Amino acid sequence: MLGLGRQELMSALCHIFDQDKVRDDQTTLQSHGCDTTKAYTAAPQAVVFPTTTEQVQALVLLANAHQLSLVPSGGRTGLSGGAVASNNEIVVSFDYMNAIGDVNTIDQTVTVQPGAITQLVQQAAEHAGLYYPVDFASSGSSHIGGNIATNAGGIKVIRYGMTRDWVLGLKVVTGTGAILNLNKGLIKNNTGYDFRHLFIGSEGTLGFIVEATLGLTQPPNNLTAVVLGISSMDGIMNVLQTFQNSITLTAFEFFSESGLSLVTQHGLNRPFEAKAPFYVLLEYEQTADADALVMAAFEQCMENAWVVDGVISQNETQLQTLWALRENLSETCAAYTPYKNDISVKVSDVPTFLAEIDAVIAVGYPDFAIVWWGHIGDGNLHLNILKPEHLTKTDFFDACKRVNKDVFDIVERFGGSVSAEHGVGLLKKEYLHHTRSAADIALMHGVKAVFDPQGIMNPGKMLP
Repeated sequence: MLGLGRQELMSALCHIFDQDKVRDDQTTLQSHGCDTTKAYTAAPQAVVFPTTTEQVQALVLLANAHQLSLVPSGGRTGLSGGAVASNNEIVVSFDYMNAIGDVNTIDQTVTVQPGAITQLVQQAAEHAGLYYPVDFASSGSSHIGGNIATNAGGIKVIRYGMTRDWVLGLKVVTGTGAILNLNKGLIKNNTGYDFRHLFIGSEGTLGFIVEATLGLTQPPNNLTAVVLGISSMDGIMNVLQTFQNSITLTAFEFFSESGLSLVTQHGLNRPFEAKAPFYVLLEYEQTADADALVMAAFEQCMENAWVVDGVISQNETQLQTLWALRENLSETCAAYTPYKNDISVKVSDVPTFLAEIDAVIAVGYPDFAIVWWGHIGDGNLHLNILKPEHLTKTDFFDACKRVNKDVFDIVERFGGSVSAEHGVGLLKKEYLHHTRSAADIALMHGVKAVFDPQGIMNPGKMLP
């Protein structure tokens, strides 16, 4: 049974969902048919807001019967076009499936629905004396379901790992309409294939996440931040090694002078008078012993001329002020129509890798201003190219796509990833072969066919 007219479709959707949870007004279509990317036009035919797993299942069964395309929508903070609906799809928004269960302090877990906002999950853990460590600038608006679907990373990966490391169980509705309860929150479960990990990072192409059991841990105490001016990229690696040999870091971030210059033009103060080509922000748990080790490491870095100056937070307010230098970069750059690349290599390869990319852009595209920042402690770099005033947005994006070929050739040569933490979506799928082999991609298509044989789940995303 194929094909539904407009009125038939809306009637069928209203049979599954409450009438106010089915919307086709232009405001909702535009707001929920896209993510943070600016390269695509939202053009869904409807947006639905499920409140139960059974409604999600009924929708998937309807979509299979009538070959309807479904696109998941969370906090819409993605940067790869993974939540874009530009071809008459039905957007499935999890805004109303946002419950956060009671924290289990014995198991140190919490079970949440996909629409739960990351920051609220963090707060629920904190109120129970525990800690959910996956954190990033968009935690106040991103949804847990989207974090899992893209295996989000963020600023604490060097200590706590990626989202994948904190997902103990998933309930999903597959592309066939089957409901699977994967791993059930177990720590040890050695009973064959762990399908949970197929859905983590799958970008909604295999099915919908409708519930997640997340692991929690003990909270860090007395976090303290240090910002250092670094004389060279090689110096950053030396600084990282020196501090890692001394203390356990909870974060190790970097940003370029071009980035610091931008955020200070928008209300923030420089951390110190001296300027440097790069800066690092490192964070650790403060104790008397840790402070002494930090000072010794700092002195060693100064003696080797890796560091030109530095500052350490003395209280919570200063901690947040120093973090703002790094965290405000994305929002500040947004005003300059940036073209973003989220790439990674092995940590030891970062200096040579970054230098090669800088050289390619400087020679081929001298009018392009470059802002670097990222989670350099885990090899993740964010390359941001700012649009020159004389170029239109279309011409600029076209030029950046030509830059991509050179950048991703370098990524491939270093054995790196074309998408470290933002997913593949629409923006990166044509470059997937730079990171994944032909055999990998063929198997990915095979997995997709098993879980979504009709191809209705977020079609056109991730897989070339």
